[in-house]
Amino acid sequence: MININKDLIQKLSDRIEAGQDSELRAWARDLHATDVAEILGQMRSEPASYLYRLLDPEVRADVLIELDEDQRAELLSAMTAEEIAGGVLGKLDSDDATDVVAELPPNKAEEVIGHLEDDERASDIRDLLAYQEGTAGAMMAKELVKVQADWTVTRTIREIRRQAEEVHQVYTVYVVDEEDRLTGRLSMKHLLLGAESTRSKVKELQREDGNVTIQAHESSEKATMLMERYDLVALPVVDAEQRLLGRITIDDAVDSIIEDAERDYQLASGISEDVESSDDVITLTRARLPWLLIGLVGGIGGAYVIGWFDIKENAEMALFIPLIAAMGGNVGVQSAAIVVQGLASNHISTSNIIDRLSKEFGVGILNGLICGLLILGITLALNFGTALSITVSIALLCVIIFAALFGTFVPLMLHRYKIDPALATGPFITTVNDIIGLMIYFAVGSLISSLILG
Repeated sequence: MININKDLIQKLSDRIEAGQDSELRAWARDLHATDVAEILGQMRSEPASYLYRLLDPEVRADVLIELDEDQRAELLSAMTAEEIAGGVLGKLDSDDATDVVAELPPNKAEEVIGHLEDDERASDIRDLLAYQEGTAGAMMAKELVKVQADWTVTRTIREIRRQAEEVHQVYTVYVVDEEDRLTGRLSMKHLLLGAESTRSKVKELQREDGNVTIQAHESSEKATMLMERYDLVALPVVDAEQRLLGRITIDDAVDSIIEDAERDYQLASGISEDVESSDDVITLTRARLPWLLIGLVGGIGGAYVIGWFDIKENAEMALFIPLIAAMGGNVGVQSAAIVVQGLASNHISTSNIIDRLSKEFGVGILNGLICGLLILGITLALNFGTALSITVSIALLCVIIFAALFGTFVPLMLHRYKIDPALATGPFITTVNDIIGLMIYFAVGSLISSLILG
């Protein structure tokens, strides 16, 4: 693994200025496409574009697909439709080629497709562009190896050799009927060692058990879930009639999982857009400001609650405001995180909301009692007074129970109404719990004060 640092970037920039093209080509030839893409991502626009054009033609496409979207768009804008069609799309799998075309302006995208010499490749890209983003169809590649059930071993091996020339990785050989409907899969080991003769038919050798598929209109999240659950390196994509359309490979599944995790993490952190650390100040501000404003409104709401309660008569209660707010926010985020994780892995569904809330209610009571008794003992030991100690402990119990239920309920409801539940694990939960927690705290304080004075 190459060590990419400022010294390396400066050295490459100096070589570019000195016109040492042959040395740069030789140096880049030994690198992985991912490392080259990372290096280009840390260079200024002009030297990065210059170095990219020095790369060997067969690796340019692989490097391009590894670049971030902004830099890829910049390089593509400087290329003609003929260069993109011949030098990029012709060297990528159909799913990656489709991703590149989708990032082009509509007019240029159609022009690029029109310059493709391979009519089948052009048709595949048009088919994949028709699928909605976030579906298995948009995620799949058309390249695969398939054979028919009534073929002999001899013909099957010949066809596998021919089709494999267009496929970078042959994970599975799929078996279809005359209507192209998926009927099973064929193990290469079984094909070579299990056949009694070269005239044996594929239908005698194919496996029909465990034939996991996904339809093209279903979500990419379901695709990755199926691949994780059944330990698949490739997942066949079919239509409603079980006709084989393509396959999703493990590398694309991993990319999707990482993208989903990054998006959920950003949502949970209160970032409303998909941003990178390299984005400009305006973009980063636009992504982070909305939830900061919501937090600001929440803070004003908390201040209003404090102002509504006559804190002057019970000034000692102000000492525990941070404790109540922090505990409510933490418990709410914990509960929401567990639910979001369960929804993502399909271990929790919105059909058993009552059961989930009942379980979380029990957890909230147990945690609340433990924390409440603990804070009661500590405050009494520190001579905060019996009334204040009881107020804080009871309020803490109530806040923890409410936060646990609220943190469970919100993501379940968001998921039911097709809204990303990861929104619930961020500032929304903590802001609402701060306000409600303070209301509970002061309500308990008022009640206990009235009982004591009464």
